[in-house]
Amino acid sequence: MEQDYKPHDIEEKWQKKWNESRIFQAEPDKREKFFITIPYPYLNGNLHAGHTRTFTIGDVVARHKRMLGYNVLYPMGFHVTGTPIVGLAELIASRDPQTMDVYEHLHGIPGDILPALDTPEKIVDYFKREAEKAMRMIGYSIDWRRKFTTTDPTYKKFIEWQYIRLGEKGLIVKGSHPVKWCPNDNNPVEDHDILHGEEATIVEYTLIKFRYNDLVLPCATLRPETTFGVTNLWVNPDVDYVKARVEKDGNEEFWVVSKEAFRKLTFTDRTVEYVEDVPAKSIIGIKPTNPITGDEVISLPASFVKPENGSGIVMSVPAHAPFDFLALRDLYDADLSEYGITEDLRDIKLISLIQVPEFGEFPAKEIVESMGIANQKDPKAEEATKIVYRREFHGGVLKELTGKYKEYPVSKIKDVLTRDLIASNAGETFYEFSEPVVCRCGTPCVVNMVKGQWFLNYSNPEWKAKVYRCLSQMRVIPEEYRVEFENKVDWLKDKACARRKGLGTRLPFDKEWLIESLGDSTIYMSYYIIARFIERGDLALEQLTLSFFDYVLLGISDSAAVSAETGLKQELVEEIRSHFNYWYPVDLRSSGKDLVPNHLLFFLFHHVALFEEDKWPRALAVNGFVSLEGQKMSKSKGPILTLESAVSAYGADITRMYILSTAEQTQDADWQKTGIDSARRQVDRFYAFAKDVIESGKRATLSTELKLIDRWMLSRMQKYIRETNIALDSIQTREAIQNSFFLLINDVRWYQRRGGEALLYYVLDNWVRLMAPFTPHLCEEIWEAMGHEDPISLAPYPLDNEDLIDEGAELAEEAVKSTLNDIEEIIRVTKMTPQKVYLYTAPAWKAEAIRCACELQIEAPLEVGVLIKTLMANPELKRFGKEIPKFVQKIVPEFKSGGAERYETFAYLGLDEQALLKESASFLEKEIGCPVEIYSADSPEYDPQKKARFAEPLRPAIYIE
Repeated sequence: MEQDYKPHDIEEKWQKKWNESRIFQAEPDKREKFFITIPYPYLNGNLHAGHTRTFTIGDVVARHKRMLGYNVLYPMGFHVTGTPIVGLAELIASRDPQTMDVYEHLHGIPGDILPALDTPEKIVDYFKREAEKAMRMIGYSIDWRRKFTTTDPTYKKFIEWQYIRLGEKGLIVKGSHPVKWCPNDNNPVEDHDILHGEEATIVEYTLIKFRYNDLVLPCATLRPETTFGVTNLWVNPDVDYVKARVEKDGNEEFWVVSKEAFRKLTFTDRTVEYVEDVPAKSIIGIKPTNPITGDEVISLPASFVKPENGSGIVMSVPAHAPFDFLALRDLYDADLSEYGITEDLRDIKLISLIQVPEFGEFPAKEIVESMGIANQKDPKAEEATKIVYRREFHGGVLKELTGKYKEYPVSKIKDVLTRDLIASNAGETFYEFSEPVVCRCGTPCVVNMVKGQWFLNYSNPEWKAKVYRCLSQMRVIPEEYRVEFENKVDWLKDKACARRKGLGTRLPFDKEWLIESLGDSTIYMSYYIIARFIERGDLALEQLTLSFFDYVLLGISDSAAVSAETGLKQELVEEIRSHFNYWYPVDLRSSGKDLVPNHLLFFLFHHVALFEEDKWPRALAVNGFVSLEGQKMSKSKGPILTLESAVSAYGADITRMYILSTAEQTQDADWQKTGIDSARRQVDRFYAFAKDVIESGKRATLSTELKLIDRWMLSRMQKYIRETNIALDSIQTREAIQNSFFLLINDVRWYQRRGGEALLYYVLDNWVRLMAPFTPHLCEEIWEAMGHEDPISLAPYPLDNEDLIDEGAELAEEAVKSTLNDIEEIIRVTKMTPQKVYLYTAPAWKAEAIRCACELQIEAPLEVGVLIKTLMANPELKRFGKEIPKFVQKIVPEFKSGGAERYETFAYLGLDEQALLKESASFLEKEIGCPVEIYSADSPEYDPQKKARFAEPLRPAIYIE
């Protein structure tokens, strides 16, 4: 081995060897298989730290399973369909300054190459090469023969087959549905297409139609039941309003809405026509009629009304909405004569319509007064609103004034009441985003009711029932995310599956439409198996017929018929089918948590729709995001840390180890320079340790006569091996690295400090294999230096041996370590220079008391009084009657707070503390720098300050001269 650890040299060497030996190219054999996939990256930028985390988790799982003896398939493809790449090409072609700056300086594209990437095809080719290069640089154990892009003609054949079969099952429907829409591109947008508002959802509001003469003043609400409590409307005097003719289902009305709302209405399934501008003042002070109660309600001025929210007119329910109560109260002494309002607003009576256990008649008034909220600008008003709405939603029921809805739970009234309001023309449905959405082209998006649009019928109850069944049989990691998946299935509605613009596959039964980018990335895991044969040159485009896919993926028809139709040899068709049967289903799908509500959900829906139950996915794992020095990363705006730049700066293994050790499962990780610099120093120490052990030439085996410290190291090693395997099985990479590296390195240091050396080679042999999934290049280098010819990537992963766990040795060593710590602490506090240290081990009666306590707690929880009574009944112990109560009151809490296991080991293994400390005396003397003498508290030869009386089991008393 080289004197110093040189990560890049080692990594380049082993990547070359892996590539030449093809050890990650998986073929069916007699071993149990493990098929793991991660989301293929979207190629509108270089891979960043978020990809690094998700992909490295996948690689660690793949390597661990491979070393456990599984036949592992870990493939990779590239996602390029949709509009983002088209949009990026247009921005580069027009030399958009921000785009050119971001892609040159953040994505690292050389300035002489970037301007040439002015077509989608050039962008795909460039980033495909860069992504593969980066993934090879970090050492992923991918079978690269199976790579593809989602615009490959062969892949398009596969997608056409999928959509034809989904259509035949009635799972693709045509109709009018709300979709996220870019008015500039004239296209629906999905998460991949969005610049801002990626997490926005489409929210269904109810428009309540307040009427004034021949006008409708619609108000959008998420809680239509509160219409019974409306006392007034809010109109912003500074907003531009318009009168519009609105027609739907043959019903014509004239609505007054903000200009922004008018624009949104033009994208709904209504015929909308501008009539004239309406001055805000002309609709303030009027008294429209509440369509539910028939009461007249006054419209009042309010600057907080936003023209882009809802219709730009808001209904007010001051009994139940803290903001409304505050806004109304704020107007009590205002001069509103300019709006023709002269009445005293204090005369407006609050209307209580919901009974809530935690509140009286007027919840909004109560919480405003109890929290001391000054006015509507007080930040506490937001918190008050959330509290009231939450309590009303979960525990509220409607009061008598709501008529037939009396005693209806608030949580269940919305759909019922909205249906009734629509039937009586008192209301309509209206869709809004939960937050503003901006397309990658820079255009603010709208909710568009698209007519003649194609949808995946995800709301189909039978389809959902299958997904629930699939989830119930699957492993979800972490388990608490199961509820998240179930909720998302529950809420999922029909989803647009086609668009007019972008890259992708034409909808086979309506060629005017392209299948959208999330719709074509649902069952592509099965294509990895076919891709292997396409790469081998066995399959031509025209041979990928519907019946070919039916047979190899679903087992429909027979190989002879497919052979006759396609011209493929029957043996080849059967071989492809057998490969599919071997590898499928997917054993683990590991992904970032942002894909839970879309990609991972659709992955389940499409699998249960097309495949038999034995081919449904077996497990899903979810991980968190990565930030950069506390800042959220963004491909299009920065900051961003690319995978390639991290590996170039620190090396593959340090990058891998660091990013997996900073956070667990769905927790978000934060990449910090101080953290990765520290990881580099730790890996350097590991390398130096391995080099020293190998060069020492010592090769002791377990048959060698072992000292106490050796038995301790052996036992600790088994526990780290066990905990690492358990953690990797549940994809807790931080816990796995903690056990396989950080805790272990501390124990190795202690072992060497204690003079242990017999097991150093054994430790290294296990340690290097434990770390191989995390730092594979470094571990290959060490493994080779140890004299092994076969790669560590295929070596057996360590498994713990219960027979080698020695609780007595661990307890004994803990006693030595804690005794040393106690001595050092006394020296530190007293600032003395010790001349001699005296240790006094516990008297026999205290050891007997511990044994008695251990026996008593087997029968029942240990209690102070019971233990004292039992000890005092023993004639041998009765003479210590004055000391027993004090000692018992000290140890019983220790038993109850987790110390029982230590004391049980002490009692049942009969640890001889005096002999242990005498054996360790030379070590203690070396550490402290002075002589150490050990006595039993039962007969101390020298105890000038009567310290022996303080001695306890596992805690010797100490006197220092």
